Amino acid sequence: MTKDETIGKFLDDLASERPTPGGGGAAAVMGAIGAALVSMVANLTIGKKNYEAVEEDLKAARAEAERVRAELTAAIDEDVVAFNSVMGAYGLPRATDEEKAARSAAIQAALKDATLAPLRAVKACFEVIVLSEAAADKGNLNVISDAGVAVLAANAGLRSAALNVYINAKAIKDREFAEKQIAEVEALLAAAAEKTEAVYKVVRGKIGS
Repeated sequence: MTKDETIGKFLDDLASERPTPGGGGAAAVMGAIGAALVSMVANLTIGKKNYEAVEEDLKAARAEAERVRAELTAAIDEDVVAFNSVMGAYGLPRATDEEKAARSAAIQAALKDATLAPLRAVKACFEVIVLSEAAADKGNLNVISDAGVAVLAANAGLRSAALNVYINAKAIKDREFAEKQIAEVEALLAAAAEKTEAVYKVVRGKIGS
């Protein structure tokens, strides 16, 4: 999905028999939705009465949210490119020993790229979770629930992208490389779970019963 493509078109493509876009692209969309909601909360707080003291903080959060949203939007296409690269490598000829060796090397290189692409999405989604905290703490109370949706969307995107890291890392023969990426993902998963719950509780507390 590009920035000019409708969400309906993306969902139709997602539902089709084609392998791309797939879960990786969907994960990036979730994260991008979270980033957009952070910007929304900021936009509906900046310039409003009684929020003058937090205006600069939310301007900074909005700028970062827009940067990360662009990164996650680009990640949708990056996921397709990475998948196609892996499939292309598996399709290389293997009639001779030389071809087999070249094919194996190409597959492993493509799998590394296909592991790093969703890892970048994991990191970007974590940034959105952090930005959601600012939106929840300082945002306009009239749209505080949107800060909660932002953090939940970003966490869903992060956990979803993590699955793509795991599935590609599993097939990588360079286990030192693979385990390094897995360890980074697991650290971010743990931190994201804790921060997401904290932000959700802040939002829930401000909404009340």
